[in-house]
Amino acid sequence: MKKKPVILVVDDQPQNIELLEAYLVPEGYEIVTAATGEEALGKLADNQIDLILLDVMMPYLNGFEVTRRVRQDTTHRLLPIILVTALRETDARLKGIEAGCDDFIIKPVDKMELLARVRSLLKVKAYNDLMCNYRKELESEVTRRTEELQHSFMFNQRLIDALPIPVFYKDSVDRYLGCNSSFENYFGRKREELIGKSAYELFPKELADIYQEKDQALLQNPGIQVYESVVKDAGGVIRDVVLNKATFNNIDGSVGGLIGAFLDITDIKTAEKMRKNLESQLFQAQKMESVGRLAGGVAHDYNNMLSVIVGYTQLALDELTPEDQISEYLRQVYDAAIRSTAITRQLLAFARKQVIAPLVLDLNETVESMLKMLRRLIGEDLDLVWRPATGLWSVEMDPSQVDQVLANLCVNARDAIDGVGRVTIETGMATFDEAYCADHLGFIPGEYVLLAISDDGCGMDRETVEKIFEPFFTTKGVGQGTGLGLATVYGIVKQNNGFINVYSEPGEGTTFKLYLARHAEPAGEAAKESPKEVLPIGHGEVILVVEDEASILDLARKILEKLGYTVLTANLSSQALNLAEEHHGEIQLLITDVVMPEMNGKELSFRLQKIYPRLKTLFMSGYTANVIAHRGVLDEGVQFLQKPFSIESMAAKVEKALCH
Repeated sequence: MKKKPVILVVDDQPQNIELLEAYLVPEGYEIVTAATGEEALGKLADNQIDLILLDVMMPYLNGFEVTRRVRQDTTHRLLPIILVTALRETDARLKGIEAGCDDFIIKPVDKMELLARVRSLLKVKAYNDLMCNYRKELESEVTRRTEELQHSFMFNQRLIDALPIPVFYKDSVDRYLGCNSSFENYFGRKREELIGKSAYELFPKELADIYQEKDQALLQNPGIQVYESVVKDAGGVIRDVVLNKATFNNIDGSVGGLIGAFLDITDIKTAEKMRKNLESQLFQAQKMESVGRLAGGVAHDYNNMLSVIVGYTQLALDELTPEDQISEYLRQVYDAAIRSTAITRQLLAFARKQVIAPLVLDLNETVESMLKMLRRLIGEDLDLVWRPATGLWSVEMDPSQVDQVLANLCVNARDAIDGVGRVTIETGMATFDEAYCADHLGFIPGEYVLLAISDDGCGMDRETVEKIFEPFFTTKGVGQGTGLGLATVYGIVKQNNGFINVYSEPGEGTTFKLYLARHAEPAGEAAKESPKEVLPIGHGEVILVVEDEASILDLARKILEKLGYTVLTANLSSQALNLAEEHHGEIQLLITDVVMPEMNGKELSFRLQKIYPRLKTLFMSGYTANVIAHRGVLDEGVQFLQKPFSIESMAAKVEKALCH
């Protein structure tokens, strides 16, 4: 049911109120009455009034004052007010308008005029109420959406602040609009310092130029842009980054700016460089290891043949007189074979398969004992400078290997110097930690003794340095070098659990730094065997020779028989065991190859010692194997004859083995 409009009638004369009621009630209006201004204000507060008919002339509060108070009340300030007055003066009307009334009715009140004015104002009020409600709804919606936008903005800001990578956004004229916490921390700037500023105000010009060029290209061709660049962080360090940017649009569809993020890839790029470096080192190490295995195998087979050549040549020479013409030919063959054994020794050294007998050494003393020979080796034109370190740690190494290393490196230094120059030998101490060794393949953390050989010669480029330890690689002319000197040095250092660094630049000379593992015990004196002038001979002792190479087996038999020994031979381990079981009497010595088809030399020796407990063993091989030596280092008490062997070397080794 439609609600009746409520009209507040205010008049201090009851008859006037009754008249107005008589006009309005029959027309469907509900009437609320008040006799004074104060009462009217009270009724206004207690009732839902739609219009006020207000007499002007009343005691205490007249109509003008009541009107002003209503207009000051925010709740009722839009309520329609009609002033009912007997005053016809213009001043009265002006005062009413000034107070805020909407209309006037002059007494005596005409019914039709009253109804017309009431209807008109109620229509205006209805419209105003509608607009007011609409405005309230609109304001409410605006407030709601503003709150939603604020919430969304705060959520998005919190979201990008939670991202671990720097994020920023800019307008279309290169001014920063905002960023996240990671961006602030990365550059050491608060976002308040960034907003409204361009890249040129925040970064070095050379970097700002790059950013602006890329940004303008993106804004002209909206989309996504990804590229690598650099930034300068809060510490002033230039960092490698991948920038990812995308444009965003305004409400009208125009490009409003761009949002960007970047990922710091400095550590990734550093790790990639390290990985490639380690891969290169690993590839080189694997190549050297493969070449080493090949070199060891070649040297082994070559030594077998050289043993035959050297041995039989010596036997033939013993049958001839020096005046015999063929004696000179055989001497040339013998000399060439002996020179060839030097090549196989170098190959074995590179392959780390030569037999060594390490001693605890003072490297300073060992080098000093070589200085006179080294000065003759490099010649008078070169100055040899010796700089020993004080308090040097000991090393455990075969002294002959130190001699090989020094001779090879000093000869190389001499050949690198054209004319007058200097070769410097130094010793020192170094400690390498886990971090250093992680970046250098093959390096092991620990304490090392340094042996450095430097020259002021022509130097080498990087490509040459990468190849210098490969067998048969040489920068010398044809016939001037075998390319095995540095390969020998490499093998010796590796066999002794050390490593090498090479520093060289064209025209700036070269330095080889060899790091040898520190030995905890103090150095002792190296025992030196005095050369024997008289060839040791046997007295009929029984020697069992086991060798799968028939030519070497026959040669060994002839040499031993010539030296006065009784010889039993076998080319298989099973045959040797049968001979030992069938032999009547003692067998004093077993000479066996290290590696054979049925069982290795060490196992054969163990089996034969069960039959002959006092049996001595002399191992021989073209290279060593772990069956008798660990990494080429002989166990204490093990006797070994290196192929190729001469009559003298076999005679000496047999005598030593029998006496051991």
